[in-house]
Amino acid sequence: MTALSLDRTVTPGARRDAQQDRLAPSSASAALELTILMPCLNEARTLERCVSKAQAFLARAGLRGEVLIADNGSTDGSQALALKGGARVVEVPARGYGAALIAGIRAARGRYVIMGDSDDSYDFSSLDAFVEKLREGHQLVVGNRFRGGIAPGAMPMLHRYLGNPVLSFLGRRFFGGPIRDFHCGLRGFDRQAMLQLHLVTPGMEFASEMIVKSLQAGLRICEVPTTLSKDGRDRPPHLNTWRDGWRHLRYLLLYSPRWLFLYPGLALAGAGALQLAATIVLSPSTVPWPLGIHTQLLAMAATTLGYQTLLFALGAVLARHLAGLDAPHPRERWARRMAGTWWLPGLGAAAAAVGVSTCVALAVRWGASNFGALDPEVEMRRLIPAVTLLVLGTQTLLASMYFAALRAAFDSSRPAGPASGHDARTLD
Repeated sequence: MTALSLDRTVTPGARRDAQQDRLAPSSASAALELTILMPCLNEARTLERCVSKAQAFLARAGLRGEVLIADNGSTDGSQALALKGGARVVEVPARGYGAALIAGIRAARGRYVIMGDSDDSYDFSSLDAFVEKLREGHQLVVGNRFRGGIAPGAMPMLHRYLGNPVLSFLGRRFFGGPIRDFHCGLRGFDRQAMLQLHLVTPGMEFASEMIVKSLQAGLRICEVPTTLSKDGRDRPPHLNTWRDGWRHLRYLLLYSPRWLFLYPGLALAGAGALQLAATIVLSPSTVPWPLGIHTQLLAMAATTLGYQTLLFALGAVLARHLAGLDAPHPRERWARRMAGTWWLPGLGAAAAAVGVSTCVALAVRWGASNFGALDPEVEMRRLIPAVTLLVLGTQTLLASMYFAALRAAFDSSRPAGPASGHDARTLD
């Protein structure tokens, strides 16, 4: 996702000279402290106001900084308006909210970056709290619109009372941290710390990826109150409620296989195994609990489905690790070890062998009676556990082969380099 900045200077007018002296340092040693970054796709109606507010903040705060627009292919003249206002423009061919911001972060020249939408819903003239927290050493500072205030009509009711609260709750539950507004678009961060996270998602789920990976990497994170105003667009927003909400939820779940696969799998497999064990050890007449062959069949199904879910948890952790997407949670490292040792195929082979031998013994016993009628209540109570072991053992052997193939695939075909679609061309 590397963004290559090919700088081309454009001079919109002499009146920008003094401003450019402040925004672009005259030597490599005069580094900028802050980049105010805005993704843009046809925001001509509001972009000029946003750039003006950002420039006013830099001047008022006495900050050496720049305003950077990551343009995603605007056709309404947004680029020219940004240049006219004294901003720098990075043209990003790859479409998507995340793609634009990734390219913008790479092209930024400031030590710190504050990013926000260019639809005039965030107040770029009041970024003092973000700068203060960044200077204190926080590496990610996220705005909280619920604490700062949401203007009437600024956020749809569905987002305000269902989408954002639920997704933020799940994010805190899955990954911890202090963030109570996971999807606030106004946030500041240490540029180098963010680059080290190797953010990759091109769509709206980029907002979740940034927070999830920051939490997993142990960055210092905090929230500050921020306001949300009704945007100044004269068209529908780029955000699609259900599509992008699902993408955020899917991202949170895929990056937390413990909650998506491990815990449900353990619960289902554990309950099924307990029921199977009870039908083997106990007699239906001794306890007031259903222990017949019908519940035994259901227990077999629960055990098999739960165990398969556990194998998915192993696969998800291993795939993320091999792809280099993140550092696994400490509670997930056992999965990597299990997927790469002989224990998995060994246990699978042992379980399959016990299951096969039991089934063969039952078949031999049936043959000894000239394949006559058997008592199903007695024989099925022996056959169902045997078949369960056979199925689980076979699944384990196949999973171990798949994990080995997955390792080999990643080892033999590493990405050759950054995708050209995310390269960026900078207009000064």
